[in-house]
Amino acid sequence: MSEPTNNARSDSKARPEGVLEVPRLLIIEDDPVQRALIVRAAENTGYRTVAVESCREAIEQLKANRFDCLTLDLTLEDGDGFDIMWQMANAVQQMPVMVVSGTDAQSRHTCRARIKELGIEVTQSFAKPVDLAVLRIALANLRSASAKLPNVHGMGEIRIPEAARAQQG
Repeated sequence: MSEPTNNARSDSKARPEGVLEVPRLLIIEDDPVQRALIVRAAENTGYRTVAVESCREAIEQLKANRFDCLTLDLTLEDGDGFDIMWQMANAVQQMPVMVVSGTDAQSRHTCRARIKELGIEVTQSFAKPVDLAVLRIALANLRSASAKLPNVHGMGEIRIPEAARAQQG
C-alpha cells in the first residue's frame, strides 16, 4: 500500500539555477494514524512524501526511486527496520534515517548502533507517539543541512546565524 501524496510529483522538470530541490522523504510506518501524522508534519516542513507500511514496499520504493531521507518504524508486520537498512546498505542509495518507533529506548539504541555499523547515518531516534513539533524541527534542520545552510531551529530555542547577529548590531 504505497501512498504517494499529491506532493510526490516527478522531478523531471528542470529547476532554475539557484532554486533548491524539494527534498523527498520515504515514510515507513505500519500504523495508519502515525503514518498520516508524519506525512502531514513532513509536508508542512517542505518535503515531498511517499508513505509505505511494510518492509517489502519500502524496499521496492528504495529500488525504484531516489529519496533524501527516510523515517523508519523498527517493528513492521513483515520484518523489522534493520532488514530495510541492510538492503539500503547494499544499494547505491544512502540517506539520513530518522527512527520513529514504539520500541523501548534500549531497543531503539541497539538498532541505531547496528544501523550505524552499516555506514548509514541515523540523525534522530523518536519514541511513539512522536512529538510532531520536534519531528518538524529535525526535518527542517536536516533540510537546512543538506542545502548547506545553517540550522535556525532548535529544541526550545531559536538559533540566529552569525551573519544575522552581526547585522543586528
